[in-house]
Amino acid sequence: MPSKLDQLRAMTVVVADTGDLDAVRRLKPQDCTTNPTLLLKAVENPAYGHLLEETLAWGRKQGGSREGVVAAICDRLAVAFGAELAGIVPGRVSTEVDADLSFDTQGTIATAREIIKAYEERGVGRERILIKIASTWEGIRAAEILQREGIDCNLTLLFSMAQAQACAEAGVFLISPFVGRILDWHVKAGGGPYTGETDPGVISVRNIYASYKAQGFKTVVMGASFRNIGEIEALAGCDRLTISPALLDELAKAEGELPRKLSPESVERIAPLPRMDEKTFRFALNEDAMATEKLAEGIRSFVKDLRSLRSLVAKHLDEAKAA
Repeated sequence: MPSKLDQLRAMTVVVADTGDLDAVRRLKPQDCTTNPTLLLKAVENPAYGHLLEETLAWGRKQGGSREGVVAAICDRLAVAFGAELAGIVPGRVSTEVDADLSFDTQGTIATAREIIKAYEERGVGRERILIKIASTWEGIRAAEILQREGIDCNLTLLFSMAQAQACAEAGVFLISPFVGRILDWHVKAGGGPYTGETDPGVISVRNIYASYKAQGFKTVVMGASFRNIGEIEALAGCDRLTISPALLDELAKAEGELPRKLSPESVERIAPLPRMDEKTFRFALNEDAMATEKLAEGIRSFVKDLRSLRSLVAKHLDEAKAA
């Protein structure tokens, strides 16, 4: 019998959640996603020093404030890693807009356009890239505009049906509902123990998947942020799943039958829900303590790692000047 990973590939697009180029070559996923935390880890790896040096050399030729140059280098660095990944995977690569723009619609749009331009300069077309944006109201509005320009988006840090509904209405290409972080919140609140079937993160993604298919939305559902392979197995059949190398390896070694849990044919069609305007969205999100807290916490975490990355880049720039 094929491994559980091979069985999963037959019903779900498998995506690698990593910035580790060697792991991507070995695991052969269809797509690849990154975030500021993964990028920081990759940059700190000496094996990828050439990508850092390449972007630093570019940055030294740029004008403007030191802060602006450092930020531009970090964006360029994300594109450099993304271009390398695009040369390995046959599908899409997700590159994240700076998390400190999570509440800045125009800033997000401008940065996304620059990222796409930088990719195109490297010969990577926009059809290979997903711009990753936090699922705030401002982020969703930015994605709506970018989608009209032919720039496909991946809306991340998604924890609630309100976020999912607003994303689909905006015509977003793909959403990344976070499974493990939802589980973390409920465990911390005293819930559990949970199985794959009772895991609140799994249930959240199943509900979003069913709602999308029932309403005829084309937005892709890609489960993310897994804590164990039980969560992944419980979502077998989801459009896409983005999985860390460690869990991909575990699935590759796992034996036994992997039954399909999600299918478009298994949901009942329903009438479209009322369109979600800003006040409805904000109130629904506010009513969901878990989603409110995890969205804010996720943005803070990504901003922290973004600042660490910028500090690292600034340090290298200063060392070059002193040399």
